[in-house]
Amino acid sequence: MNKIKHIVGPTIALRSGQYFDLKQPWACEFSIEDIAHALANLCRFTGHCKQFYSVAEHSVFTSQIVPPEFALEGLLHDAAEAFIGDIAKPLKSILPDYAVIEERVENAVLTRLGVPVKMSPEIKHADLRMLKAEQFQAMEDTNVWPLVEELDAADIKLEFWPPERAKQEFLQRFEELAA
Repeated sequence: MNKIKHIVGPTIALRSGQYFDLKQPWACEFSIEDIAHALANLCRFTGHCKQFYSVAEHSVFTSQIVPPEFALEGLLHDAAEAFIGDIAKPLKSILPDYAVIEERVENAVLTRLGVPVKMSPEIKHADLRMLKAEQFQAMEDTNVWPLVEELDAADIKLEFWPPERAKQEFLQRFEELAA
């Protein structure tokens, strides 16, 4: 593995002091702590929530509402967002080059973490059920979003963890599932 040692081109510095090259993500060294830290500080819905709600909290809850054999995949389904951010789906749809970058980073990250690169239908379904619960609890939006109108909302209560707790909960859940 070629270790990325400094910022060159499309490279970001990680909390751990490592560097992540968006063109060569498979050549980068990163840890679950890097992922947990970033996701804990990343707000869902591009920050348009009634209060801070992290991708890490979303991931922990997603891991809890799927069958146990999919829990690790549920926890890590948004792990690539630690390096590329939580881009709103409407923006992604008008940035065709973004899909290429997203796929490259997701493939490298998920492969390294030992979870399927292609999201299981159980995870996609759980993610949409979470979206419906989040719509009402985090966004306080009572309009029915077409994407989730036929689904039951996930049976969860958002807690709006501060980043420090979200990171801790994410890492604790990872340790529990990876053991």
